[in-house]
Amino acid sequence: MSEARQVRLFRNGRNQAVRIPVEFELPGEAALMRREGNRLVIEPIRKGGLIELLATWDPIDDDFADFDEGLQPARDIDL
Repeated sequence: MSEARQVRLFRNGRNQAVRIPVEFELPGEAALMRREGNRLVIEPIRKGGLIELLATWDPIDDDFADFDEGLQPARDIDL
């Protein structure tokens, strides 16, 4: 973990802002910010892949029709 560094707060229009020193820069173009007591926590938003998306979904418990029912096995079909 990086050591703490004092930074200055300033106004940007109606918003309070802080300049992030280069050693604390976050990847990407967006971040999530939340308050934990008196602390502000800023985390980069990582673009997840398909596996990460699927991990957030609930399993499907439905029964699906057997579309292969009544078909010959592929090895028995003459081409």
